[in-house]
Amino acid sequence: MPDLHRHPRFLALDVGSKRIGVAVSDELGITAQPVLTLERRRNPREDLRSLARLCRRYEVAGIVVGNPLSSDGLITPQAEKIQAFAAELGDLAKLAIYLWDERLTSHQAHQILYEAGRTRQTHSRVVDQVAATLILQSFLDERRNRPDPQ
Repeated sequence: MPDLHRHPRFLALDVGSKRIGVAVSDELGITAQPVLTLERRRNPREDLRSLARLCRRYEVAGIVVGNPLSSDGLITPQAEKIQAFAAELGDLAKLAIYLWDERLTSHQAHQILYEAGRTRQTHSRVVDQVAATLILQSFLDERRNRPDPQ
């Protein structure tokens, strides 16, 4: 019997050329939690399969993908690549994809780690997870603050 008080869970990704930061929302849809940093493989299909498995594991209803727009909001070549990757993932996992403006999240993630006392050299291991968490928290906050369409 489904839990009627359970909110849809979301997986968030901060997709880079070397690593993908992954975060997931809690069962109440209130907070974003870091999950892991996926080291990119040579074959992007392997990355997609790993991410689809995470989606099933966490029983998510959708995937929030950081969209690296330019500072003036235009689509960059990197954003085009990430959008294509996200579309493939959505098809493979059979889930909705939500592209989310990620401008400044990497900078914020580095700042958070610096303020937490982490040395710059150790940031690379977790900065992508922190960025994914920031992306997802922003998405969750926006959903919660949106008026009901009723």
